[in-house]
Amino acid sequence: MAAPMQILRSSMRLSSYRCLCKSRWNRKAAAVTIPSRNLNLQEYQSKKLMEDGGVSVQKFVMASSPDEAKTAAERLTVDEYVIKAQILAGGRGKGTFSNGFKGGVHLTKDPSKVEGIVENMLGNKLTTKQTSADGVKVNQVMVAEALDIAKETYFAIVMDRGYNGPVMVGSKHGGVDIEETAEKDPDSIIKEAVDIVTGITEEQALRMAEKLDFTGEHLQQAATQITRLYNLFVKVDATQLEINPFGETPDGRVVCFDAKLNFDDNAEFRQKEIFEMEDTSETDPREIEASRLKLNYIGLEGSIGCLVNGAGLAMATMDIIKLHGGEPANFLDVGGGVSEQQVYDAFQLLTADSHVKGILVNVFGGIVNCATVATGILKACQRIDLKLPLVVRLEGQNVEAGRKILEESNLPIKAAFGFEEAAKLAVASVK
Repeated sequence: MAAPMQILRSSMRLSSYRCLCKSRWNRKAAAVTIPSRNLNLQEYQSKKLMEDGGVSVQKFVMASSPDEAKTAAERLTVDEYVIKAQILAGGRGKGTFSNGFKGGVHLTKDPSKVEGIVENMLGNKLTTKQTSADGVKVNQVMVAEALDIAKETYFAIVMDRGYNGPVMVGSKHGGVDIEETAEKDPDSIIKEAVDIVTGITEEQALRMAEKLDFTGEHLQQAATQITRLYNLFVKVDATQLEINPFGETPDGRVVCFDAKLNFDDNAEFRQKEIFEMEDTSETDPREIEASRLKLNYIGLEGSIGCLVNGAGLAMATMDIIKLHGGEPANFLDVGGGVSEQQVYDAFQLLTADSHVKGILVNVFGGIVNCATVATGILKACQRIDLKLPLVVRLEGQNVEAGRKILEESNLPIKAAFGFEEAAKLAVASVK
């Protein structure tokens, strides 16, 4: 059976490499780890999907202006309101706005104060421990019913290779960092695999609810919510669904208080409506453009632009650059089936970054033909009129033909015949 931490981290395999790249290779961003999902949905969007799936969530109304906030407060008519700035980062409650306003999450029992709170949030940048120092502009605010929590648990469903399918993960300790809980008290982590063909059974849902310590009338409620969450997980092609906390209210309701959903990019053709909801306002425009071009790109702040095929090779390349005193400017994986046009597109991305002072191409020809890559490099250099130092290391399929193309180009390309040599040449070229 897979270890608790392996289960809890399984979703990291399914997300982009942005979080790892930011923390591992970027000196300035090393303290700013920005979790990223393949598809980024705001909190209110995830809650709307859950609500549509019959899952119990807080009542909420969205506002993009103070007037809409005032109307939202009037419509909700609840005992207490929680006002939450909508950005794709955690730590909102302890964040600070560019206008000096403190906190991206506020509570009030006075509906007349909702408008003023929202006005202080909208249009201003919110900085948290998970954003850059510049913060993120808030364009929408969620005005929701504030609920007291009588009991907090943790519940998630993830796709896990160790189980060849979905696994329910739970803990009696909710509302806290679940990975920290798993480290300190691994026995408190509950795991139950679900047969993806059969689907979740009533017995499984009740068993999970019991292990989360739901009792009495709450037991059946919790089991029903767990079943609906699983059905939603399958329906929307999710790779992770996390509810923290999953709990009870003093008046006897079982509610999903917060939600995070990850989706399978390969299912986009089935989930067009969901993918159209993606908020790219907080995404690096270069990453958006790269995605359009079928490239995998993550911008960093170093000076050596990297063009590599394969995520593992990309990471190893950035590691060895760092080892020899350089700083990678990006993670750029052109994939195994790269074409000449994609090589050109990749060079366009790299040279558009003012931080880039030199380029390292490190390609292993497994599926890809080295001659194709070499021709793409040649055409890109000519069309862009490349002035930056360029180091190229080619190995694998048709490598001799690829090297010959570059040698006969009469372009000032530095050829490298080893991994370490390529890194040393690239670092030296920018110093």
